[in-house]
Amino acid sequence: MPLLNLDKLTFGLSKTWAGYLRDWDRTLRSASHPETTRYNYLLAAAQLARYLAEYSPDPDADDAADDPCEVTRAHIEFFQAWMIETRSGATALNKHKGLQQFFKWLELDEQDIDRSPMERVKQPKPQKKVIAVIRDDDTKKVLDTCKGKDFVQLRDEAIIRLYYNTGARLSEVGNLSLEDLNQDTDSVHYHGKGNKDRRVRYGPKTARAISRYLRARAKHKGAELPDLWLADRGGKPLKPNGIKIMIKRRGLSAGLTGVHAHRWRHNFAHEWKRAGGDTGDLMLLLGWTSEDMPRHYGESAAAERAQEMQLRMGIGEHV
Repeated sequence: MPLLNLDKLTFGLSKTWAGYLRDWDRTLRSASHPETTRYNYLLAAAQLARYLAEYSPDPDADDAADDPCEVTRAHIEFFQAWMIETRSGATALNKHKGLQQFFKWLELDEQDIDRSPMERVKQPKPQKKVIAVIRDDDTKKVLDTCKGKDFVQLRDEAIIRLYYNTGARLSEVGNLSLEDLNQDTDSVHYHGKGNKDRRVRYGPKTARAISRYLRARAKHKGAELPDLWLADRGGKPLKPNGIKIMIKRRGLSAGLTGVHAHRWRHNFAHEWKRAGGDTGDLMLLLGWTSEDMPRHYGESAAAERAQEMQLRMGIGEHV
């Protein structure tokens, strides 16, 4: 099932709101925005419309709930405050960015409003979350739950090793096809955010796990499908959300909480920096364009790296 279902997304909205969102989605598709970006943008606008109809304290919000061209700065600020109170600052910031794009489209593309209500709305300041890296000992515990020769065990080990070995995003590994693998060079072709593709090498242990899985896959129901990962039953592909659930279950089976694919991405960045790897090369391997990302990833272990560097440099120990 596709992530973006416009009928479901616009259900219950006024015809005017629903019509605008459909038109906006067409514009986003024509600009080659990925489905996840379109979904997040459209969801932010749909949530604002529902808030105005059901939760807004403004007695004059009915017009805005019927027509986005009636939305004011105050409506947006009330909505952001509500998002912070009921969700989080990070979620409110995500909605802010989506609404910026929506009202920019209404103003500049459609020319249905003279001025965006977002113009002087300040961005929410979310509390910074530091994600702990997942240590090798814990990764071993998770991989130990995959020991065996059953299809599911072989598949799950290959998936987990690919995250651990390459630091890829959940969706990048989850959406791989058979054609994305090159077993001659032990490399994988990832389709990253914003249509930014890259090829990444993986090591011998991951190569062995993938080869063992592919042999089992060839005998499994659904082997004719182009998707790399297959579900246990039904001859269907295993999608990223299914992988997310699998990793969480494997973590709990290993006696660990909070295990998810992104922790291996943080671990990859930490180990790369720890070994003295070049930041530019790290950005290429992990599919980053912003230099803020290398500073953020692996931040929870930054003090550890600094202390190791201090000992290697031996400052104050030369006399």
